[in-house]
Amino acid sequence: MSTTPPGAGDRLVRIGAIVFFIGTLATLATVAPLFLGTRPLPPIAWSLCMLMGVGFLIAAAGVIRSVRAGARER
Repeated sequence: MSTTPPGAGDRLVRIGAIVFFIGTLATLATVAPLFLGTRPLPPIAWSLCMLMGVGFLIAAAGVIRSVRAGARER
């Protein structure tokens, strides 16, 4: 069993992945009525789709933080 400590940006990457996944579910739920011919969801549901981009930016910040921490160790 490995006991290596988590890197500098690991937590940000995990949080970003969760937020991205929630945004993906919101996007699927928002687009589904368009294909099924039902009433579209309210605008708040469309704004939840922006969580995909927010999650991507959070994860990217975690990756950059990890890279910078690795460069300092060298």
